Amino acid sequence: MEKRQPKPATKVSLVRTEDRALGVKRAIALLRHNPVKGKAVVLKPNFNTADPAPGSTHNDTLRALVLKLKEMGATKITLAERCGPLQPTREVLKKKGILEMAKELGFEILNLEEMDRSGWAHFRPKDSHWKDGFLFPKAYLEAESIVQTCCLKTHAYGGHFTMSLKNAVGMVAGKGYPYMAELHSSPHMRKMIAEINTAYTPDLVVLDGVDAFVDGGPDRGTRVKANVMVAGSDRVAIDAVGVAVLRLLGTTPEVNKGKVFEQEQIARAVELGLGVDSPERIELVTDDPESKELAEKVTEVLLR
Repeated sequence: MEKRQPKPATKVSLVRTEDRALGVKRAIALLRHNPVKGKAVVLKPNFNTADPAPGSTHNDTLRALVLKLKEMGATKITLAERCGPLQPTREVLKKKGILEMAKELGFEILNLEEMDRSGWAHFRPKDSHWKDGFLFPKAYLEAESIVQTCCLKTHAYGGHFTMSLKNAVGMVAGKGYPYMAELHSSPHMRKMIAEINTAYTPDLVVLDGVDAFVDGGPDRGTRVKANVMVAGSDRVAIDAVGVAVLRLLGTTPEVNKGKVFEQEQIARAVELGLGVDSPERIELVTDDPESKELAEKVTEVLLR
């Protein structure tokens, strides 16, 4: 009888830092992998609103990430985003100074909210809780490489937490389409969040946890200094590490409940084969004693 090979671990870097720019560089370097060299990158930030981080991606994080991707050999970078229902995407980009940053650093912006129907594809996840799927941007479906950066925070409107898996909600067609109303009125919201992620696979995810919301969210909440930057390519592993950090900080009953891999977003993502299926398969890599100490605490929470 052929002996089964154990499933490989996924590498997640963890850097203890207050410096976002340095944290982005260190976290990516620790992965020892370059998935963007010679490729056009589509970049997904977390611009739900223009609120300060972690309400939205910090400009320092975005700047550092764009510069790092260029250094890694990305041939083109297009930031493609749709903001939440509270503020129009154009207004968020303007308030945050992203239009000026794009000109300065040489990246393009695709406002998904203003894109006509020809820019969307009807994506129907198999065996999903969506009534008839959703419209998903062709820019992401056809991308040579996808990079996303997310925040570390809870979600007060049914998601429980919003990190890399939930960041995909901003890829689904919003204003003028029924999908957000369907998502937010469903008892299966957290499963549906995971199901959006079957439409794409990121090559790199950077989670900015320098600041975190331990309750509330996505735009406002109780802000604490978590001083951590996390990176990897596995959304399940990234979110599991993020949930563990929130538990260490002290967070909501919903995020604290059960084992980390029993959280509904994570459990459904595992069922769909979107990432690692157990905490034992997450390999945390660090580059200094302070980061290693936090990584050990995170691992302890993951294995509980």
